[in-house]
Order: sequence, then C-alpha cells, then structure tokens
Amino acid sequence: MTEPDPIALRARYGTLLRAELAELQQRSRDTGAARAPVMLDQQSVGRVSRMDALQHQAMAQGQQARRDARIKAIHAALQRLEEEDFGWCDECGEPIAAKRLDLDPTVMRCIDCAR
Repeated sequence: MTEPDPIALRARYGTLLRAELAELQQRSRDTGAARAPVMLDQQSVGRVSRMDALQHQAMAQGQQARRDARIKAIHAALQRLEEEDFGWCDECGEPIAAKRLDLDPTVMRCIDCAR
C-alpha cells in the first residue's frame, strides 16, 4: 500500500471535516431550546403534555450527546491532519484505505485492526 500524501489528505479531508463540524455546531445551536428544562407547572400544562415534553427533551439530549461525540471525533481527526498522522492506523501503523476514509474520515484504524 502506498503512503498517504499529507498535502492531499489535508486538502481533501480537512474541507470535509470542517464542513461537517460547522453543520453539527449549527445544529447544536438550533436545538438548544429543545434541551432546556421542562416547566412542571400543572396549572398551565396537563400531565400527558408534560410527559410528552420530557420525552422530547430526553430525545434532544440524546441527539446532542451523539453530536458531541462526533464533534470530538472530528476535532481529533483535524488534529491528526495537522500533525500529519491522519490516514495511518493507530494500531498497526499501516495506511488506512482511502475508501474507508471516504466513508468516515474520523476512523483511526485500518479495516484489519478494526475487526
């Protein structure tokens, strides 16, 4: 397998990773209200409506947790790009296949080590 070209990797995947990061950060800002505490005033909202609001809040918090994990993975991939470690398997040190990086540029292991 040939060695990854750091300049080509930085240009190709850096753009993709930064675009995804910006989109995730925007979604986080847009959904902030959905994760806010639910008011438990029985005078203004019925019990079923409160339960529904709590369920929506929990789902929004779960989505945010997944977004936060992805944002963390993207930051790590961008750091690897800067340090020219991107595209190399963390476990065996061999290059990660371009097709694998195309599917998910945040992967840190080649297909053999990921099994």
